[in-house]
Amino acid sequence: MTRPALVAIDLGAESCRVSLLRWIDGDPDTPAVTMVHRFTNAPWSPDESAPARPSSGFHWNLDRICQELDRGLHACAEMALEGIASIGVTGWAVDYVRLDPAGRPLAPPFCYRDPRTNAALEAVHRIIPADQLYARTGVQIQPINTIYQLFADKLAGVPAAAPWINLPESILHWLGAPRVAEMTNATHTALIDPATRAWSDDLFAALGLDRSAASPLVVPGTALGPVRPDLRSLPAFALTQLIAPACHDTASAIAGVSVSGPAPWAYISSGTWSLIGMVLPEACRTPEAYAAGFTNLGAADGGILFHRGLAGMWLLRQCLTFWEDHRGWSLPELIAETRCLPPPDALLDLDDPAFLPPGDMPARINAQRRRHGLRPLSDGCDAAPDYANLIFHSLAHRYASLLDDIARITGHRAERICIVGGGSRNDYLNELTAQAAGVPVERHAVESSTLGNFAVQLARLNSVSQPQSTDGVSADSIAEQAHRLAHAPMLS
Repeated sequence: MTRPALVAIDLGAESCRVSLLRWIDGDPDTPAVTMVHRFTNAPWSPDESAPARPSSGFHWNLDRICQELDRGLHACAEMALEGIASIGVTGWAVDYVRLDPAGRPLAPPFCYRDPRTNAALEAVHRIIPADQLYARTGVQIQPINTIYQLFADKLAGVPAAAPWINLPESILHWLGAPRVAEMTNATHTALIDPATRAWSDDLFAALGLDRSAASPLVVPGTALGPVRPDLRSLPAFALTQLIAPACHDTASAIAGVSVSGPAPWAYISSGTWSLIGMVLPEACRTPEAYAAGFTNLGAADGGILFHRGLAGMWLLRQCLTFWEDHRGWSLPELIAETRCLPPPDALLDLDDPAFLPPGDMPARINAQRRRHGLRPLSDGCDAAPDYANLIFHSLAHRYASLLDDIARITGHRAERICIVGGGSRNDYLNELTAQAAGVPVERHAVESSTLGNFAVQLARLNSVSQPQSTDGVSADSIAEQAHRLAHAPMLS
């Protein structure tokens, strides 16, 4: 009998994907993943049906997202005549949907980029100072965090009792699941007590937020029941179960890493932005961790993702965007040119907040160099290899210094580095990182969040306990499935 397929939905702030895992010739040891549907995503103005501006507010076009996902799911149903066993959803954290009494969205959800959270952050910290909030939750202080968004709702007069559900879980809810908050996503709200792994009633009370509006917590691998009736009428979805994987895409990306041997490892999720960290058994909420900007988020296996974010290939992308009307440099061209250059005369301070907004990145890089008494680089597009050289070397050394910070703060030192995401394909940056850190670098899947999504689904489906169990799945089971998927071909 042919083994049924699985579907992974991965929501991204720039693009969303619907992927299908099938078994080649029905063999459970030969999985293959096909990206069935991909579509762009961006902040949106519900008033103007155009890209959002700060004056009109930043939102997500949830109706369009659901329409596109529906197209992808119907395409999966047409392909998977063997049937589809389960669907899991991952995505970015912090944003949420407010629901009416019938479980429908009250309004288009806000985007984390909306500036409404700036005043909310200041108001929250007048009640709970930032260092005390970190000591209680271990979550890095960022205005995008759900805690500030909910307080912005309060300041705007949104009914406090209106239920809210994080975006990935809202898609599971749209597919037929009950309203839940999956733990890896919930930790990013900064409203979870890491000691009890439950909503912090004290924080809700201190901020005047309605605890009953939060969704019930579930762990990764929880089975949530069948899909809604209209999908269930399609033969492929007749027996399909909805499963909450690690709904936070970073947690899924790390769950998708297949490592062998006992040597402790660090991860770098490398793309437009980089996350550098390790999986710890419990949260580290010390003043040193707070001062260094590290966060503690839930991992798929019940551990803690202890990491620090950093502007990654964002700097180079912004340089290329600035020059795009002059010459179309490709990344492979730049890497080849950069390999021929000597190391730069100095490194960039990548923690400079001037690098975070979009705009004229060459000018910002040169402004920092001038402040440090260095000669500016040529600002023409012909100097692109010089900028790439400077950015690659700076990233590699900053990665290494952050790994040193992790060792100093937590006592855990990595003996190898696993890189996932689009930046994992930059072999030159990987080489520079290995040299700077003094440990080997292993390249893992670009679409690791999709593989992690599938790994948790498979761990649930293969569990010896009841398929409908609300218990979590073991770390060993997730790792076993990640290993099985590590070399699965990614088809288009």
